[in-house]
Amino acid sequence: MDFLRPASWAEALAAKAEHPSAVPLAGGTDVMVEINFDHRRPEYLLDLQRIGELHTWDADGPDVRLGAAVPYTRIIDHLADELPGLALAARTVGSPQIRNRGSVGGNLGAASPAGDSHPALLAAGAEVEAESVRGTRLIPVEEFYTGVKRNALAPDELIRAVRIRKATGPQQFSKVGTRNAMVIAVCAFGIALHPGSRTVRTGIGSAAPTPVRARAAEEFLAAALDDGRLWDTRGPLGPAVAGEFAELASGACNPIDDVRGSAAYRRRAVGVMARRTLGWVWGAYRGNEGRGAACA
Repeated sequence: MDFLRPASWAEALAAKAEHPSAVPLAGGTDVMVEINFDHRRPEYLLDLQRIGELHTWDADGPDVRLGAAVPYTRIIDHLADELPGLALAARTVGSPQIRNRGSVGGNLGAASPAGDSHPALLAAGAEVEAESVRGTRLIPVEEFYTGVKRNALAPDELIRAVRIRKATGPQQFSKVGTRNAMVIAVCAFGIALHPGSRTVRTGIGSAAPTPVRARAAEEFLAAALDDGRLWDTRGPLGPAVAGEFAELASGACNPIDDVRGSAAYRRRAVGVMARRTLGWVWGAYRGNEGRGAACA
């Protein structure tokens, strides 16, 4: 195994072009586990730690441009107002040591259906900034996941940053596991209200071959809020609306049975999380304190 250590982004792109099979290494929280357990033995490791721009972000304008190697801890500490759903998800990632090393870029590169950042990225609305010596392209996050642990990057591309819309309304994240952190999600759910466009976005993790949005649930809820003029009045949601939203979210799943949970359990859990997080975000939108009093 050869170790490549570029000192600049241009050198990193050149190295990736010359060695397309090279595996990028930043935090190493996924890659090194696979290597240590002999699940993976790449010919080249491409160490990106010396490239400073990958560890920074830019919050000017309507989006946050998050460098691919910004660790979860910095998202929690510095971007919770702009990216509340992602900050909530980041709090559930591993231990403090893992949160100090792991990053959204690494989570995207691994493309595991159970990655904790994926539901929040889908709900917020994100684009992956992929770059090679051939140029840069933006990939909508819902198009980035192409299969189990597969993504839309070309062999010579690297993730430079993730562009995420700043929150204009409440966001929430929920995860089912044996613990709140230091555990791979049995399933997870993210939701974000976008009052400016009067839309709702969701994200579901670990309940299909890839992270997915519950599009039918989103469209139903947005229509119900419009029909009831609830975007304007901020009145309570009826239980029928919350129940239908939960059913549609559960129906968006295509889970499997595995050692962490059955397919039936995952569908049921996603429905429960969908209803619960909807209550939380609607309560916040209405201006209620805490996580109650959202639904009639």
